[in-house]
Amino acid sequence: MKVADNLANIEEKIRQACEKSGRSREEITIIAVTKYVSTIRAIEAVDAGIKNLGENREDGLLEKYTELHGRADFHFIGSLQTRKVKNIIDKVEYIHSLDRISLAEEIQKRAKTPVKCFVQVNVSGEDSKHGIDLSEAVEFVRSLESFDKVVVDGLMTMAPFTQDERLLRDCFRKLKQLQAEVQNQALGNAPCKQLSMGMSNDFPIAIEEGATMIRIGTALVGEDS
Repeated sequence: MKVADNLANIEEKIRQACEKSGRSREEITIIAVTKYVSTIRAIEAVDAGIKNLGENREDGLLEKYTELHGRADFHFIGSLQTRKVKNIIDKVEYIHSLDRISLAEEIQKRAKTPVKCFVQVNVSGEDSKHGIDLSEAVEFVRSLESFDKVVVDGLMTMAPFTQDERLLRDCFRKLKQLQAEVQNQALGNAPCKQLSMGMSNDFPIAIEEGATMIRIGTALVGEDS
């Protein structure tokens, strides 16, 4: 299907989720996860009205950035190796995967201006997922207070891949509760206004539970083109 058609379907689901939870559509940002598709497909997404693209590999990001910088904002959404920070730091608007001090140190070292970051939290506790343990997240954010180039703009998590709505809501609610805890710390570099959660299979539930950024790949751009 054309990206524009997929986007129309997604927009209707967003509308329904916002209506159900009493939220405004303007609160939600769609990030098109283009890591499995060609630059041509990414261009189609931007032509359809998408303004934010998510990549999890350096090479994919750099290739699409060459064609689309100025037309879209780029988000690095995958686990980021410290040694690759220098190659992407001036090309991304957000890093969604801050999960260790060594990565914060490299961002601090390489960034010319403050970088908006999401602290990645492993809410589900699954071994297969990256991220700070839920119980350690507030202290981790506090440990970043001296890094003036690292702005904790929000929190990110990946929910379990399941159809169990109860488990999904529990995961998203815990991240929302953690957001409140971080905000209560009143740290200058951690406004923590954003929640990056929800993907193709669960984004309506994530919106109902407070997501401000949803990362949609398969349902929007597919896996290959």
